[in-house]
Amino acid sequence: MPFCHLVRVGILGQVGRFRSADSKRYARGTRVICRTVRGVEVGLVLAVDDRGSTDLDDGTLLRRVTTEDDLLIVRLEKNRNEAYQACVRELEQHGVSATLMDVEQLFDGSSLYFYFLGSVPEEIEKLTHQLAETYESRVQFRKFTETATAGCGPACGTEDGPGGCDDNCSSCAVAEACQR
Repeated sequence: MPFCHLVRVGILGQVGRFRSADSKRYARGTRVICRTVRGVEVGLVLAVDDRGSTDLDDGTLLRRVTTEDDLLIVRLEKNRNEAYQACVRELEQHGVSATLMDVEQLFDGSSLYFYFLGSVPEEIEKLTHQLAETYESRVQFRKFTETATAGCGPACGTEDGPGGCDDNCSSCAVAEACQR
């Protein structure tokens, strides 16, 4: 029977329940690779959830971080820092007053996320798409303040209209809306 672990994933520190694919129990503080709704991410085990509940899993804990994974993580961190600096330069060059909080690239390299504080002007979409192409990733946008206070988008937690929670929601602060 696979163990369920509470794991912190993502740059914003989302905590979720992840079942171990290898049926192993991982100790608190173990760095692990997890499959989430966003893709493959690095996580940190916070605790083992011994309640035995099978509902509301947030993904699969694939394995412990290996030495090879650490080498890839270093390269991804370098790309993340370069993407952050490039985005700041682009914002300054185009006179866009948005505040870039951070950039996150998933472990599998599939997605590059730009996190902005407050309102984000429409010009940013074009700029961040260009940056994502540079780093060969699909860009995802997150308005940090809105996400932290209202959820993942308009109509979050409802079935009304586009932009609410769906199968791709991963960082919604409105927990009830994102649980499946």
